[in-house]
Amino acid sequence: MTRVTNAALDRAWRCRPAPSDVLDFHRSLPGYAPTRLASLPGLATRSGVARVLAKDESNRLGLPAFKALGASWAIHRALRDRVSAGAVTVVTATDGNHGRAVARFARRFGHRAAIFVPDGVPAAAVRAIRDEGADVTHIAGNYDDAVRAAAVHAADDDAAVLVQDMAWDGYEDIPGWIVDGYTTLFAEIDEHVQRPDLVLVPAGVGSLLQAALSHYRSDDAARGTVVVSVEPRSAACVLASVAAGHPVTVATGTTVMAGLNCGTVSSLAWPYISRGLDACVAVDDAEALDAARELAEHGVDAGPCGAATLAALHRIRADAARELTPESTVVLLVTEGSAANPAG
Repeated sequence: MTRVTNAALDRAWRCRPAPSDVLDFHRSLPGYAPTRLASLPGLATRSGVARVLAKDESNRLGLPAFKALGASWAIHRALRDRVSAGAVTVVTATDGNHGRAVARFARRFGHRAAIFVPDGVPAAAVRAIRDEGADVTHIAGNYDDAVRAAAVHAADDDAAVLVQDMAWDGYEDIPGWIVDGYTTLFAEIDEHVQRPDLVLVPAGVGSLLQAALSHYRSDDAARGTVVVSVEPRSAACVLASVAAGHPVTVATGTTVMAGLNCGTVSSLAWPYISRGLDACVAVDDAEALDAARELAEHGVDAGPCGAATLAALHRIRADAARELTPESTVVLLVTEGSAANPAG
């Protein structure tokens, strides 16, 4: 199964917007600048639409992926009200980009970092996390196994704070702050186009997808934007959950889309997905790699996770989907550059 339309979509459903101080916080960080929204007229012509715009996250606050937005805000927010003084250890599990961002901002804010990585994370990505000064622990297993190990480690250390981008019952505040951090990306898009017709979002556990839905389905948003999730075919937990009508965990394999190699939807994201997501698309590795090469030809540096959105656009066009017309504006969230999870 490569495409599912959400039968439970509620077009009247609305949610709260992100807190207004998130964007101000990011603007206060050294090195902040909005990432570019690249116009790709050649791809628009090929896709039969008016505009294709790529939100290029290949350099976000000095890191090659969008994850810096969520990690920086969540660490700031989690430690802002902490009673105990002194340095803490910020703990997380990652399949690449999130862990590096947590390590970077833990160090920038004067704290340590302990990062847990599952099987399949490229060695170069692990080295990049260590180069941020973090302690890295390999967990023999998948991403969900690494999340469990990180949570246990943090619970056993009074000086540790778990900053995980996945929620479960009883652990929701910090994942919610990560989602809020991601909404800066969409506020930047609004500076150029306030109501795109279609936004394609790489899914993972669903936190960025939740941010997209909280933005385009908020009480303040213009109506009419179609939001579609994109996942690897080998790790399509959002697609499987939407098809089933309830959250399900899927077995994951290996994929070049390492940052999307997740088997369980965040419990915090699911209520947004179940009511606000229009459809899901799954793509294979070859499609993502072809799309990365195509984006490079158009001047956008993309890793496979980010390029998956272009692969999904091609699949939607091949399916003659109703989402697109010759007047449509499409936004691709190109969430990482090629340096984010190198294979070496």
